[in-house]
This record gives sequence, structure tokens and C-alpha cells, in this order.
Amino acid sequence: MKKILIVMIFITFLSNISYGQVVNKDEYSEARALVIKANDPTEKNGERIQLVKLKILEGKYENKIVKVKHIIGEETTLVREVKKGDRVILSIDKRDKIVNIYISNYGRREYVYYISIIFILLLLVIGKKKGIKSTISLGLTILAIFKILLPAILKGYNPIFITVAMCSFITIITMFMVGGINYKSISAIIGTIVGIIIGGSIAIIVGNKGHVTGMSSESASMLMFIPQEVEFNFKYILFSGIIMGALGAIMDVGMSIASSVEEVYKANKETSHRKLFLSGMNVGKDVMGTMSNTLILAYVGSNIPLLLLLMAHGNTVPNILDLELIVVEIIRALSGSIGLIMTIPITAFAASFLICKEK
Repeated sequence: MKKILIVMIFITFLSNISYGQVVNKDEYSEARALVIKANDPTEKNGERIQLVKLKILEGKYENKIVKVKHIIGEETTLVREVKKGDRVILSIDKRDKIVNIYISNYGRREYVYYISIIFILLLLVIGKKKGIKSTISLGLTILAIFKILLPAILKGYNPIFITVAMCSFITIITMFMVGGINYKSISAIIGTIVGIIIGGSIAIIVGNKGHVTGMSSESASMLMFIPQEVEFNFKYILFSGIIMGALGAIMDVGMSIASSVEEVYKANKETSHRKLFLSGMNVGKDVMGTMSNTLILAYVGSNIPLLLLLMAHGNTVPNILDLELIVVEIIRALSGSIGLIMTIPITAFAASFLICKEK
């Protein structure tokens, strides 16, 4: 427990470091609001306009009642027609001493909280003691990403170096908390970190050979205009995302192999190093196919609209494979799968060697 507290204090300390300029809050801010009343939309000059009465729920204008002309379908808004009881995000523009308020988005965080609570409750009820450890390690992982990894990249540090270091940190904390400080966890850590490095290295090599720029997504392009004025290496940011995206599946495989080797050893403590290694490999072969499919299907599933759009316009498969946006996803899926596959023999060897050494 003391170790967990030390890690949390360390993360809290780093989270208080300043990471550059922020948007001037005197000119622009956002606030959540509750829709009290929403009139039916009316047509005016080709636009659908809705008069909306709102109660601001936070910030400088908390509890203030405002009336807003909501233009439905306007390019500057991400919402459609709103209804009474909806929670929305208001954009408040205070430049030139004129306060302009308009609806910019729906408020969705409550539903994120609900599903998160359900997830944590199931983790605690079914996992019990290990569920508690898993919850704590998950919390530390989220804190590390949002309080250390992303701010450090935003400050201009090398994304690949920071991501590898953070992945190693997350792996060590998670494995030791879930599996305990023992040879099983150490084996899983070795296999996971080496697998991540192999998968990441392949992604970097193939990406460089394929002249990947890292600018294929809209969000990457928008990073050029952030107020911090950081000169990003977008290719490195892309590779760091690939490494981070593969971590979960590779960590899962690493712990599965190490646990299976330990169970075989517990069943027969006279089992040789070779037999323990082969047992781990046999389990790994079964896990390998399903986990590789998991990575590939996850990336394909997130890009179905794009693939449909390309095919609808008559693009052939060879033409599609020349597009950077598609190549990036293929590299992401396959490099992660290669890292996952390499984790199996590495973890099996490490686990069988260390457990035999313990005997």
C-alpha cells in the first residue's frame, strides 16, 4: 500500500508542473447548461432556428438563465435540435466586451460516468481482491497518461521515448499489483516490454520506408494551430500511438503465458525447464490467433465508414492500400500483432527459466 501511495504522490507532483500556454480564458470559455425550454424550430432565410432557454450549471455565470438562438445545422455547431432536459455545452465568446453565447455540443459526460461505474462494480464484484487491485492499477494508468504522458508530449519531449518509458511504467505497476511481486509477474513484464519494443520498432521501420507523415488524420493537422506553439514531430506522435495502442493486448498475453507456466509448475514441481517452456508455447499458440484478430478487427471496425466511402467511389483494394490513412491502420494492427506474437516465446522462456531457478 505504501508503494501505491508513493506512486500516486509522484504522479500528483508531476501533474502540477506547468506545460505551456493555455487559451486566454478572458476571451473564450465553455460552460455546461441545462435546457429548460426549447421551442420548435422555425425557418428563416433558409436556416432552421430554435429559441432555447438554458440554465448555466457551472463557471462564472453559474445559475444564470440565458436565451439562445440555436441555428440547427450551422457549421459552427455540432448539435442538432435540442429538447427540454438535454445537457449541452455553451461556448461563451467575450471578446470586444460583447458576450456571445451559442450551443456548441451535447453534454455527454454523465453517460460516461454511468458506464464507468458499471464497469468498476463488475470488476469489484467478480474480481473481488484482484478486482480492487485491477481498479487501482487502471486508475494509476489513466492518471499517468493524462498527467504525465500527454502533457510531456505537449511540452515538446520525444513522443517515442516518453511512450516507451510510460508503457514500461504501466506494465510494471499493473503486473506487480495484479500478479504480485514474484517470478510470474517479472516474466510477464520482460515479455511485454520486449514485445512492445519489437512491435514499435517494426512500425517505425515500415512507416519510414512507406513515407508515412503522421498527418493523415484531421486531429493531427489541427495540432499545428494549438496555442502552445510546439513544433511536433507528427511521425513520432503516430508511432507513439501505435505503441500505446498495442500495450493492452500484449500485456494480456504476457500475463496469460506466465500464469499458465506457473500453474504447470505448481501441478508438478519436477517439471523440467523445457516442458515448462513448451507448455507456455502451447497456451500461447491458442491465444495468438484470437488476440491478433482482436487487434485487427478493432482497427478495421473503427474505420468501416472510411472503407465504405472509398469503395463506394470505386477505389480498388490496391489503390486503397496506397492511401496513408489506410496504411497507418494496417501498420498499427500488424505491428501490434507482431509484438504480441513475439511476446509469447519470450515470456514462456523467461517464466520457465525463472521458475526453474526458483525450484
